[in-house]
Amino acid sequence: MIPTVVWGTGNVGRAAIRAVEAHPALALTAVIVHDPAKVGRDAGELAGLDRLLGVAATDDIDAVLADRPAALVYAASGDIRPDDALADITRAITAGAAVVSPALYPLYDPRNAPPEFIDPVSAAIAEGGGSLFASGVDPGWGNDVLPLLISGLGTTVDAIRCQEIFDYSTYDQPDSVRLLVGMGQPMDHEPMMLMPSVPTMVWGGQIRLMARALGVELDEIRETSERRALDTTVTTRTMGEFEAGTQGAIRFEVQGIVEGEPRIVIEHVTRIHPSCAPDWPTPPDGAGAHRVIIEGRPRIEVTIEATDEGENRSAGGNATAVGRLVGAIDWLVAAEPGIYDALDVPLRPAVGKLGRKQP
Repeated sequence: MIPTVVWGTGNVGRAAIRAVEAHPALALTAVIVHDPAKVGRDAGELAGLDRLLGVAATDDIDAVLADRPAALVYAASGDIRPDDALADITRAITAGAAVVSPALYPLYDPRNAPPEFIDPVSAAIAEGGGSLFASGVDPGWGNDVLPLLISGLGTTVDAIRCQEIFDYSTYDQPDSVRLLVGMGQPMDHEPMMLMPSVPTMVWGGQIRLMARALGVELDEIRETSERRALDTTVTTRTMGEFEAGTQGAIRFEVQGIVEGEPRIVIEHVTRIHPSCAPDWPTPPDGAGAHRVIIEGRPRIEVTIEATDEGENRSAGGNATAVGRLVGAIDWLVAAEPGIYDALDVPLRPAVGKLGRKQP
């Protein structure tokens, strides 16, 4: 059994605790929290399980890392605190841990990561012997391993389009929804996520990964974006009110240009309410989905819907991202110390999980 730590117990951390507990090769040995109210509480309670796991949450990071855990799931957010997240992750790697995390988008494509991200990680690996694999949903498996797998079913491939189409009203992450994405902000406000070069910073790694796997050269990466305002004020269950006239939907593309044409495209269609921009692409049931379209012969379209925590689609997306990461831990621990990407880490069957009791 591989001793494994989960750092963070929010939207991703809850799913990580459940995934580690369910994995036949892993043993949950510690849970790190920042909220004093969570210190001492059992991991099973924090993860929403119906049983205790006998692991009490702690905020003593030094003590946890002093035990040199074999693996660590870094589940704390890095969206608005990338420097802190990077420092935490390098600290764990220096302690010898194989770290998996969705927190830092630039590290999804290590070959092209900026020096300010890759250099500290490389130094931590050299010092402590740990490893890193960063991945998520979108960016993550929804636009790296999944489209590449499906592309292999085609006779000819003209273009690959990866879509995340989501209603964010169920996504309990106000900082991301209101600040990064800009929902509820005035239409003359430019959301951080749509500032020039930011979409490429976040999703460009997946474009480059797919191009590398497909054996094509990119001319460049382009960005396009659109925004729509809410016609009426809406109230969400998790994040309160979003006023009429403020931003209610965004649509953007990150395009990999091959021989002058957009051949590898990652598209986001995000709403705070289904009534906004109804003419844009919608998921089958309105809640949320990831879709891959292979244009070619044959034309192939695959839609993935995941639910968790009471049929919540956002929670389902988090859980699949965690499944990819936690499922990679035993492979990562057996590999040489290093920084790995989605093309390195195999997507494997759920070995040893079929028929196991649901956590």
